[in-house]
Amino acid sequence: MANPPIGGEQLLFLTDEQLRKGIEAMFFAYRGFTADPDRILEEYGYGRAHHRAIHFIHRAPGITVTRLLTVLGVTKQSLNRILRVLLEDGLVEARVGRTDRRERLLHLTQTGEALERELSDAQRARMRAAYRAAGPQAVQGFRQVLEAMMDPELRKQYHGLKEKG
Repeated sequence: MANPPIGGEQLLFLTDEQLRKGIEAMFFAYRGFTADPDRILEEYGYGRAHHRAIHFIHRAPGITVTRLLTVLGVTKQSLNRILRVLLEDGLVEARVGRTDRRERLLHLTQTGEALERELSDAQRARMRAAYRAAGPQAVQGFRQVLEAMMDPELRKQYHGLKEKG
């Protein structure tokens, strides 16, 4: 006999087993979510760190290296290694800042935009299929759960991302 759906009040008293299943679902979902981009990135010799940099440079054209460091939460040395490769391979360009000439503003090149589109198309297709299967209430609930799991500073960064038209 299938387990009855859990009502709102029962969710306040989740068992360790229910929480463990949620944690495991996150691990396996993340593997699925990253599998398609990982295959694409492997063709170029890139990894997930490259993907994250490409994603956020696309989301915020002209982002400074300092801001990208904050968003990604990586060390300066690690980001410099990633950016060096993306710059050398012609996916990213660094432009001199207009007000502060010491700043480097990061932009994707046409090649970088094409790779970003290929990567995000794969993830959007997976998300779209999952969202359709789960329904609108589950989508809203899923987003609420994810936001509730974010540390306050990360939630602030997440909400600070501008919608890209």
